Amino acid sequence: MDATTAPHRIPPEMPQYGEANHIFEMMQNMLEQLLIYRPEEPIPFMIDHLQQNNDNVPKIVVLGPPAAGKTTIAIWLCKHLNSNLLTTENLIAKEFSSLAAGARGHYQKAKSVPGTLLVRLIQERLREDDCVKRGWILDGIPETREQALTIQTLGIIPRHIIVLSAPDTVLIERNLGKRIDPQTGEIYHTTFDWPPESEIQNRLVVPTGILELETAQKLLEYHRNIVRILPLYPKILKVISADQPCVDVFYQALTYVQTNHRSNAPFTPRVLLCGPVGSGKSLQAALLAQKYRLVNVCCGQLLKEAVADKSAYGKVIQPFFEKEMAVPDNIVMKVLCQRLNQPDCIQKGWVLHGFPRDLDQARLLDRADHRPNRVFFLNVPLDSIIERVTLRRTDPVTGERYNARLLAGA
Repeated sequence: MDATTAPHRIPPEMPQYGEANHIFEMMQNMLEQLLIYRPEEPIPFMIDHLQQNNDNVPKIVVLGPPAAGKTTIAIWLCKHLNSNLLTTENLIAKEFSSLAAGARGHYQKAKSVPGTLLVRLIQERLREDDCVKRGWILDGIPETREQALTIQTLGIIPRHIIVLSAPDTVLIERNLGKRIDPQTGEIYHTTFDWPPESEIQNRLVVPTGILELETAQKLLEYHRNIVRILPLYPKILKVISADQPCVDVFYQALTYVQTNHRSNAPFTPRVLLCGPVGSGKSLQAALLAQKYRLVNVCCGQLLKEAVADKSAYGKVIQPFFEKEMAVPDNIVMKVLCQRLNQPDCIQKGWVLHGFPRDLDQARLLDRADHRPNRVFFLNVPLDSIIERVTLRRTDPVTGERYNARLLAGA
């Protein structure tokens, strides 16, 4: 644009293009990367970031108390999403890394890794190509608020936080039956998840630290830390009950991590109301249009107006009205597109009802690039629909609809 001319007029189609191509989210992500890494050469940095094309890879943290099943859920998510599992154990086991060698020394002495060293290990691991291209899942990290703050400071920002929860009594009992496959790292249980293969059964080992007193101490420490961690992730956190079958926990977690968070990007509402005759689509459309200042687009009304105005499309539609026949879909789409392409619909948004009525019409609407971003189906029992339709009365002057029973009561 010429900076000397004013005012700048933004084409009305631009917001729709930006929404369809996620321009706002892309710009927001690039700005975040610039502020986090502060590169000396911003342009090459942004080009390299865009070429990685990894804005939508998994970035997940799975937290939970001992025996909640977080490692099992994290492993299953990794397999399903083709991502990378990051645990304290596999981070310190990394070869050809001086950081990992130092962490192993700490772990052998104290059975733990200092928080700052663990975070540096995570940062080193996330720079590798497989994590950049396929994302990552952190299992049980961060363990403390200090770790979480350090992770945020380094620009390691998860998209989804899963927190497993269960009563302490259940966790203590569950922990006593835990067994580990030393070859694969898979976790089994003597009661809930015993492997059918005798070969696997024979090589399972009892992990250390599963006695009742040890578990109780770990639970106490976990509860003390988790209440200070959760406030750091208020909008990306989901708590899932672990006191249910593991498969159910997994599918709840999978559904959550595959859901996109609500974007702050501005968007033009394009609302579609579906439902049977008598379900109240016209009334709800009018209320939505009034509240949110949308354009109320009734497909049947558009056809009637085209005939009344004696437009070119109206002359084509009139014979079908006279013979009480359905207007062909291609003609309906032309009239509908003509309305939806007008500036007020593009700028304010619209609420559409009366179309589409079947799958073929829905495909026509999609091919015409008039895709709704909010769809509601009004579900009403059949007996209620019959009552509404039979008692419906219409004012021939205004076109307003009324209910005969309500009119009698008035």
